[in-house]
Amino acid sequence: MAQYDTTPHGAPNPLSRPGNALNSTLSPIARPGSTTSSNNTYLLPISPSKRLRTMSDTYKPKIARTCGQRPACLVNASVTYCGNNQIYAFGGFDQYTDEVYNHVLRLDLNSLQWSLVDNFGDIPGVRMGHTACLWQGSKLLIYGGENEHREYLSDVIVFDFRTAHWTQPEVRGPVPKGRARHAAVVYDEKLFIIGGLAGTDTYTLDEICYLDLRTWTWSRSWSFVGRFDHSAWVWGGRLWVYGGLGPDMERTGELWWLDLKSSPAFRTVPAQGITDSHAANERSPTNTRAQLGQYVQPINTSTGSSGYTANSSSVQVRASSSLFPKPVAPGAISSMRFVSGPNVPSQALGTHFHVYSSGNLLDFVTPAGTIRPSECNLSSLELDTLQWQKLAEGSEIFDLGYRWQYCAINEDGTKAWLIGSVNEAPDNNTGILEEYLSDVLPLDLRRFGLLGNGIDSEPNIEMSRLPASDTHPTSTLTSLGADLASMFDRGNETGSDFVITGQKDDPIDDDVEYLPTAPASSTGDTSHYSPPIHVHKIILQARWPHFNRVYNSQMAEFQTKKMHIPEPYPIVRAFLYYLYTDSIALHPQYCASLNDVAGLLVMANVYDMPRLRLLCLYRLSRELDVDHAAIVWERAGVANEEWLRRRAASYCLTHWGRVVRSEGFRRLSRQSMVELCEVIDIEGRVVGGEELEIVGGLGGGKLGVGGLRSEPNRRRASSHGVNPADDRDEADDSDDEGMDVN
Repeated sequence: MAQYDTTPHGAPNPLSRPGNALNSTLSPIARPGSTTSSNNTYLLPISPSKRLRTMSDTYKPKIARTCGQRPACLVNASVTYCGNNQIYAFGGFDQYTDEVYNHVLRLDLNSLQWSLVDNFGDIPGVRMGHTACLWQGSKLLIYGGENEHREYLSDVIVFDFRTAHWTQPEVRGPVPKGRARHAAVVYDEKLFIIGGLAGTDTYTLDEICYLDLRTWTWSRSWSFVGRFDHSAWVWGGRLWVYGGLGPDMERTGELWWLDLKSSPAFRTVPAQGITDSHAANERSPTNTRAQLGQYVQPINTSTGSSGYTANSSSVQVRASSSLFPKPVAPGAISSMRFVSGPNVPSQALGTHFHVYSSGNLLDFVTPAGTIRPSECNLSSLELDTLQWQKLAEGSEIFDLGYRWQYCAINEDGTKAWLIGSVNEAPDNNTGILEEYLSDVLPLDLRRFGLLGNGIDSEPNIEMSRLPASDTHPTSTLTSLGADLASMFDRGNETGSDFVITGQKDDPIDDDVEYLPTAPASSTGDTSHYSPPIHVHKIILQARWPHFNRVYNSQMAEFQTKKMHIPEPYPIVRAFLYYLYTDSIALHPQYCASLNDVAGLLVMANVYDMPRLRLLCLYRLSRELDVDHAAIVWERAGVANEEWLRRRAASYCLTHWGRVVRSEGFRRLSRQSMVELCEVIDIEGRVVGGEELEIVGGLGGGKLGVGGLRSEPNRRRASSHGVNPADDRDEADDSDDEGMDVN
């Protein structure tokens, strides 16, 4: 992952040296706007920054203060989550003293204590701008960086944090150029290296290569995309690159991806070209490697100010521009540029942290000197639809007075930690702010509707908005899931031995408030029971904890082999189909609408089924539309899902004129209608016509909780940026506007 900002102590100019003023800034991207009159009316809150009345108890992460041997605010160090609630930091330089380190520090997230790790073995020299990738669950792969003399490194060192021991493997093949501020990712037992800064004159690399970790053999280098300070990850068999700076020092919102599965070059062991690094060190600068524009300079054994002995066997490569052009990377290469839009985060402002989770690129836009707190947020880019959306506003996550330096995320993609310090001088006699990595902001990403990487590790990009098992019921279900689906509700012909019924009629009407379901039972008035649904006890016992408890207790259901669930029949069928297939994807018979998914969310809350809850949150938040927004808002409240409730309320206010005319809104209980209307601030009022231009309703101005826009203006905004997920009901011909695709 990469982080960068435009403030003096953020990402330095690549030509600067420690000690120079780091004062590079960039101008924000201008966003086009227009001012055309409209006769539409909108709800305008008088103070959009106020919290929704119904959201007072919404999720708000809390900052924790660390203790122990807290490190200074290091620049270009590596900070990696290594499992077991442990974060390891290595290297970097002090932004005030310019000292470069090779210290290993550990942050225990349970005790919130920093400690300096005593490490042994082939200890590497000091460095900054390197990468550290978790490998095999207990090791860190350190690659590259630059030392205190700004010499670019191309060595690979392995740190086993269970034994605190360093080793340097014997590598073979064409050692790539030394570099810093590159990106690295481990996939399929290969360490991929992308981009970075290199050369005696410091230029931006456009290279991609990999180290086969089974044979420790380097592949050749291919041309891909020129970037540094960027992020890279693998999803769906593709290597993705986003953000960073290009050769002209421009901050970019371009997304690139390379198909790794379509080329055998990424599936085979690379040929052993040049011999190992020790033999290469003994060669003359005029040898084969020199012909590739490289020469090898061995490191002299020395002891830095940190007291550590530099690794004498490390390879340092000083590289000039290649004399020969490199071939383009094998496999399909695509790119997309996000120009602007209501949900597209501007990369030119603020401190950005990019991480991957649940088939999404997450962009933490955190406070910095070049951005107002109101412009901070947590945004996500769905990689299957390439649509941006805002998951949370900055005020819902960040507290004023803090500056975040690093971001770490667990392998599951369910938790993230921002690490930083107080950004305001203490009230003491000196008034000097001593900056340390002293504060941690933990974030539970599941509270924002993210599923976690374990659920959708290898999704079908073209067909899926959910994990691979949650797409079309027959085309992408696993073999077991497809077989079980064919047995669902087929009567006695498949050996079914249990019957479940639901409510014949939807209990929602204008005068009855919707309440969560009571535990399933087989007693009571049967006049409103639905047709029977034929199922198998063994599947329900394995997949439904509540059913297993009821059946093992030998209650009435055990004797009658029948159970009634007081929920609408379509929701009950969708729930049972989920138990068979692990899917809540759109289906002509099951989960035919978001109303069914919203009902499943309530059932997941009643029966304490966390996986079903996450699947419902994921689909509801990304497929929210005018017809179902009001129902989703109500069900989210019943299920105590405040994040989804707030998101649905924001959508309702944004599209208020159409939502109040929808069937879903008419089906709300009277109390729910009143509560939804009271979501707006107490001083809110309806504005329309020419007054909209005065308050900023046109030309890209934000109105209300959800960034209300006039319908014509939303179409104009989409012509300059990626359409948000909220606007999927727009005309199909505007779907691709605002995206430059190669």
